[in-house]
Formats: sequence, C-alpha cells, structure tokens
Amino acid sequence: MYVGGRWIDGAGRNALAVENPADESLIATIPEGVAEDADVALDAAKAAQPAWAALPAVQRADFVVKLADRVAMRAEELAQIITMEQGKPIGQARGEVGAVLGFLRYHAGNARRIEGDIVSSDNINEEIQIRRHPFGVVVALTAWNYPAALAARKLAPALVAGNTVVLLSHEVTPLSGLFLALLADEAGLPAGVFNVVTGRGPVVGRALVQSRVTSLVTMTGSTRAGKEIFATAAETLKVLRLELGGKAPFIVMDDADIDAAVEAAVAARYTNCGQICTCNERMYLHRAIAEEFLEKFVLRSARLTIGDPMTDPDLGPKVNSAEIAKIKEIVDQAVKAGAEILLPGGPLKDGAFAKGHWYSPTVLSVADNASPVMQTEVFGPVVAAMEVESFEQAVALANDTDYGLSAYVFTRDYRRLMRTPAALKFGEIYFNRANGEQFQGFHTGWGQSGLGGEDGKYGFDGYLRKQTLYLNWG
Repeated sequence: MYVGGRWIDGAGRNALAVENPADESLIATIPEGVAEDADVALDAAKAAQPAWAALPAVQRADFVVKLADRVAMRAEELAQIITMEQGKPIGQARGEVGAVLGFLRYHAGNARRIEGDIVSSDNINEEIQIRRHPFGVVVALTAWNYPAALAARKLAPALVAGNTVVLLSHEVTPLSGLFLALLADEAGLPAGVFNVVTGRGPVVGRALVQSRVTSLVTMTGSTRAGKEIFATAAETLKVLRLELGGKAPFIVMDDADIDAAVEAAVAARYTNCGQICTCNERMYLHRAIAEEFLEKFVLRSARLTIGDPMTDPDLGPKVNSAEIAKIKEIVDQAVKAGAEILLPGGPLKDGAFAKGHWYSPTVLSVADNASPVMQTEVFGPVVAAMEVESFEQAVALANDTDYGLSAYVFTRDYRRLMRTPAALKFGEIYFNRANGEQFQGFHTGWGQSGLGGEDGKYGFDGYLRKQTLYLNWG
C-alpha cells in the first residue's frame, strides 16, 4: 500500500490474488488490508491536509499536471496493467488512459475557478460573503470496470480543491490505483496527500466510511454497495457522492436514422464487454422499424470479434466467474419468463476459451417490460428489445425502473427531442449518439442511480463546501 509517501505492507497477515480474466493466471498478490490500515491512511491524509489546503490552488494544480505528465510518459504501461487485471481490449485500455489524462488536465484548469459570492445584506454597514473551502479528507471508492479512470475522476478535483485523498483500489483491479500512486510519488506529490490502500470493501471500505476523520465519501459502484455505504455513513452524517448502477433505455423511433442507431446501440452495449453503468441495457423500438433494426443489430452483434484482449478484439473477457454466473442467471430467468432468443450467445468454455471468463453477445426479444432482463442491470454483452407503438409508450416503459442514470433517444423529430428532457427521468440523455461523457459535462444519476455527480464545474464544486460570513463594520 502507499500511505504517507511510503510503500508499506499493511497490518494484515493475508494477501489477495489478482487474476488475469483472460486466462485466470495469477498476475500479482496484494495486501488484504484491515481496519487498522484504513486508520493509518486516514491519519496520514489528515496530517497532510492543512498544508496542502494552504497552498495556492494553482500550485496544487501544478502537482496534478506533473502527475498527468508522468501518466503520459508511462501510458502504455498503465494500459497494459488495465488490460491484464480488468480484461478490456488494449485499444480500449489506451482510451481509458486517455481519460485519466483528460480528468487530470481538465481539473487542473479549475484552479482559477474557485469562486464565491458577495450578497447584499439587509443591515447597514454589512455584507454577506459566501466562500468555498475544501472538505478535508476525501475517501474514494472505485469500481473494477474502469479502475484508473474512475480513480483520476475523483482524485483530480479533490486535490485541486484542497482535499487530501485515501483511495481504496478495488480488490479485483487494484494495480491501476497502485500504479497511479507510484506515478504520483515520482511527480513529487507531498507525503500524505494521496494514499492508496488495498483490501475488501466490507472491511477496509467500511472502516474508511465510518471514521470521523473522513469528511466526504465519493464512490462508484453498484446500487447495492451504495446503499450499504449510505447506511454506514449515516451515523456520522458524511457527505456522499454516489455513482451507482444503471438500466439505460435505448429508444429508437420510426423517423430515426436506422444505420446510425444500430452502430450506436452496438457501441453502447458491447464496449468493455458491456461493463459500463451507462450501457445500452434495454431497447424500445417503434414497431414500424423494429424488424429492420433488429435484423441489422443481430448481424452486427454476431460479427463482433472475441479474444485475447492484448490483440485488441471487439470484446475481451468478463472480469470474473461470478459475473458470468450472474448474467447466465438473468438470461435463463428471462427465457423462462417468455423471452425469445434472437442471437444465442452465452458462456464460452472450449478451445481458445477454455481458460478465462468469456461470454458471447446475446440478443433477446421480450413482450413484457417486467421481464427480468428489462429490470435487472446485466452489466454484460446481453441486451433485450421490445416493440412499442409510440414515443409516449417508449417513455413510460423507459421510466418504469428504479434506476435513472443514462438514456438514449434516436429521432429526427425536433418536437420529440424538446419533449424528452422533461419526460425521461434520467440524469444523462444521449440524443442520436452512443455513450461517452465529456470532461466538461456533468455525470449524475437520478433515483437509485446515485447522489451528487462527477465532471465539469458542477462536479468540481462538489468537492468544496460553502461558508457564509456576515461582515459588519458598523
């Protein structure tokens, strides 16, 4: 682990294995942290925070830029680490490293955008100032699907705002976070400003969230995990930023560009083997174009290449065997409930796929929105489609979910486009394009997809708390 500017073994006696999901080989072992490790890291972050916050924001940003420079110098190493521990094709891993650079450099530019307000007072000889200050110690909990990008997404704004950070690098994909710590050390980041611990969420994560040293918790992960963190944080009323699960609807109307919609649906479903919270999880197709769309979508899905992620296929492996079992169960339940199989994919375990965690693209057709595959987040290369009679029906079915992260709408009708934002209950909507947030946007979920958000000026502002001053000189 990397704590207080030093590499330490941690207080626990056990180790966790890090597996390559493409062939199940052991690529590393890491310390299985215990609660004491969380406390030591938090103490280091707490000790470093006052001096870090006292630096001018542009000087804090200079360190973040130096970190970005180190990432750029060793980008290919980081990409290969991501592919080995997470399984995404190397081209997509290089794209993730590009996102790391983007987050670091974008938020470094926010150093001169920490602003407050002066408000007129009701009293004579008085003004009201509203200032922004760092929270103090931020705990960052990241998911395994984008281990480097999610760490940078949280680290960069937190540091520029004047907070110090303790990152729990997910136990399935811990090496990316540890490599970022190595690069931060090389960049000269002051000791204790960025700390990385390893271990299991229910042990180390819980200790980090429970501690009174922690002021803010930012987490990306499942809705189940988010609820557990919410409950754990309630005792000390932590400020929470939770980016949780999604069940994105993909709506295609009768006036859409079908070929463009098919390409976007393929990209939005199968990138990173479908392991993205904003993925196309369920498709609602106007009956006038449903047959044409599905014929083209199934053919495109069937042509996707699967294989060794270092050779840069379209799809690499799923991250582990538990994920394979979960997806198979969802598909089996959907078929039992009446779903029709349009593309019979499934687990692969023969020949070149004898080792590793492989699942080929699967496309289903359903007639009931209550089908398990329409309600449960799949997080893999499986998607179901349902015909609709109208835009209004599509919206009603899309909103019939506990989730509210992302949605897609394909139409060339300007009236529908303008009606959609008020009609669809999702924090992020993609019109006539595939997924992929931009650094200056705001990535936020509604409903059980989370609290707060990331990216852009609104995401940056979430790492600063407000203080109100009544200045009376009477």
